[in-house]
Amino acid sequence: MLGKIRCALYVFIFREWYYSFCDEPYPGSTIFPMLTVTILAKNAAQTLAGTLDSCRLFPEVLLFDTGSTDATLEIARAYPNVRIVKHPFIGFGPCHNAAAKEARYDWILSLDSDEVLSEALVQEILSLSLHPKQVYAIHRCNYFHNQRIRCCSGWYPDWNIRLFCRTTTSFTDDLVHETVRSQALSIVRLQGKMYHTPYLSIEHLLQKISSLSKAIGHGIGAFLKNYFLKRGFLGGKEGFIISLYNAQCSYYKYLKLAWRNNSL
Repeated sequence: MLGKIRCALYVFIFREWYYSFCDEPYPGSTIFPMLTVTILAKNAAQTLAGTLDSCRLFPEVLLFDTGSTDATLEIARAYPNVRIVKHPFIGFGPCHNAAAKEARYDWILSLDSDEVLSEALVQEILSLSLHPKQVYAIHRCNYFHNQRIRCCSGWYPDWNIRLFCRTTTSFTDDLVHETVRSQALSIVRLQGKMYHTPYLSIEHLLQKISSLSKAIGHGIGAFLKNYFLKRGFLGGKEGFIISLYNAQCSYYKYLKLAWRNNSL
């Protein structure tokens, strides 16, 4: 009898130790997956409250602020599960990865400050048995002018990998158009929806188009200057590559400037 008790005690101790270090939920328990929601933000006061309201059930929300001058930080401080990290803007991919490194938990749910999780999606995520060899894609429903957009490339359909384990993968280091690396990992599509309002008005949309157009124009101008005026074409393949490199540097320089000025 004493041997059976000792054996049961060993099993209990091992189970407690195992589930304290892995990402699996304890069998039969209602413990939610321990994850951190990371949000990049700058002057997001108009949309941030909706995003944070939809994240109330998660244990930690890390707001990665890159220089807000409006009420963004004041709004964030009203939520008990929100932790604020201030950091200069270094490009979207690098910022996402820097935010993930600051997180308390290894599982990362990455959101933008104008995205809202549906209740169904929140409950679905909280019920998942997360596996580090899987990444989870979310169907983002895009809205413009108070209408859901069900057409146009990049607007519909719009699947995004947003839930991943930082010990297994990360965002690419692209300054723009960053994505979560998914090579050698299986992609699981979740059923719940996420709502996204990227442009609050037509004026907001035109402002972003103008900023991007200026950055693209500077990039093209830099290429023409280097390849023709500075005679890069005389350098053959190498001259072309260097001219292209200088053009890309100019493009990203003005893109960063637009972000700092809050026009992106």
